[in-house]
Order: sequence, then C-alpha cells, then structure tokens
Amino acid sequence: MSGHFAALDHADFPPLEPGTVWLVGAGPGGPGLVSLLAYHALGQADVIVHDALVSPDLLAMAPKHTQRVFAGKRGGKPSPKQADITLQLIDLARSGKRVLRLKGGDPFMFGRGGEEAGALARAGVPFRIVPGISAGLGGLAYAGIPVTHRDTNHAVIFLTGHDETGAVPQGVDWAAVANAAPVIVMFMAVKHLGSIAQKLLAAGRPATDRLAVVSHAATPAQSVIETTLVQAHTLTEVPTPAIVVIGPVSAYRQSLDWYVDEARRHVFG
Repeated sequence: MSGHFAALDHADFPPLEPGTVWLVGAGPGGPGLVSLLAYHALGQADVIVHDALVSPDLLAMAPKHTQRVFAGKRGGKPSPKQADITLQLIDLARSGKRVLRLKGGDPFMFGRGGEEAGALARAGVPFRIVPGISAGLGGLAYAGIPVTHRDTNHAVIFLTGHDETGAVPQGVDWAAVANAAPVIVMFMAVKHLGSIAQKLLAAGRPATDRLAVVSHAATPAQSVIETTLVQAHTLTEVPTPAIVVIGPVSAYRQSLDWYVDEARRHVFG
C-alpha cells in the first residue's frame, strides 16, 4: 500500500484477497464518515462497484489505477438490474479481482446487501460485510435530529417507502406502524410521501405530528424541510436522496442544528 494509505499499514486489518468481494457501507454522504476498514479496502481493491449515492470525493480516495464501475439504481431513471449487478460481482471475483462493492449508507439497511451476500454465498465466492453509518441515523444527526431521545421516545421504526416494483409497500401493516413507535424513519419515501401520510393518518397517527425531510444528508448540499404529517401531501420538488422522519425528535433541531455553517466550509464530513 502506498500514498495516503500508508498510515494504515501497521494496523492488523484483514487483506482484501483476490477472488473475494467486500460489501462495504459508504455512510450517508460525507466521505469522512466511512470506517477505517472501508478506507483500508479502498486502497486494496482492484475494482470498485459503487452505487449512485457514493460520494465522488470518496471514490477519489482510491488509487488512480483502481477500476470504478457505476452500478447506481435511482427511482424513475434507467438503472442496472439487480440480477446483473450481482452476476457482475460474481464474475469479477471469479476472474481473480479484489472486489469492493461500495454502497451508500449501510449495506444491510435497505441496501440489498443481504441479497447480494446471499448470491455470493450460493456461488461459493468468499465475502466480507463492512457495516456503514446508515443515513437513517447519521443523516438525521447531521440535521440535528437524534433518532432517539429519552425525553421523547424509547422506540423507533425504520421502513422503506417503496417495494421492488416502485410502489408503496403492500406488506406493511400501516395500522400497526402508525401506533407502534413515537418515531418513524423512512427511506426512499419522497415519491409516495402523500400516500403514506394518508395511510398513517387513517390509522390514527396525529395530524400535527412533526415531519422532517433531510435531503443530501451530510453533504454541502444538505437541506431540511419541516412540516406536519397532515401537510405532507403539499411537499413538491423535494430534492433526493432524502430521509423522512416523523415524530417529536425533529423539534431538537431548534438547538442542535450544528451543520448549517459547517456545510459551507467542509466537504469531508
């Protein structure tokens, strides 16, 4: 290893072996939010297969000779099929490459990391999981929103705003979700936010419940929209990617909104 990765040479990190795949979380936005093990993998990989949400500044940390393969999936836009991405990972590993599969947030938090790991296991390809900071935790923290606080909630629900077809998930018990926890955090929910809000309201969720949408979290482009659940349907042209949080915790932004000035000065999280 050379250059700015040399400082990690003394660490007892496992090697990214030829013929193996590491499924690595890139965190919610700023490249400084990756783990040391993820940073170590950037310096060892022969090829990086990355999502659309991975920061270009993070990709730039890898050596220039490292191959970078875009495998981003964005709703409503032409995207690689998941089956093709998985087959590519298998083929690259079988060709003897050291493969880094870099995914925004955490691979196992609505990132399809479990599906990819399962396919690698069935194909007999060795793999390692490197967790990342989920946008549902770290992204909210950069907006001054603690996902839990002992004065407001002892439980939180995480859910996705669409299924594999792009529609509102049909397998969600919305009545149970509406009343199960004071705080609900939703990924990929902007497109169907009005419909989801109506389902929650119909199940008894208070109309005055706070709702915040954090877009481009942990980046200089971060923006936050605050409203109430009953007004969710009025939100239009919300920047994505975005995290939605429903519940009292967004009130803490009044005193914890620390990143407003930081975002203007720093890029690396």
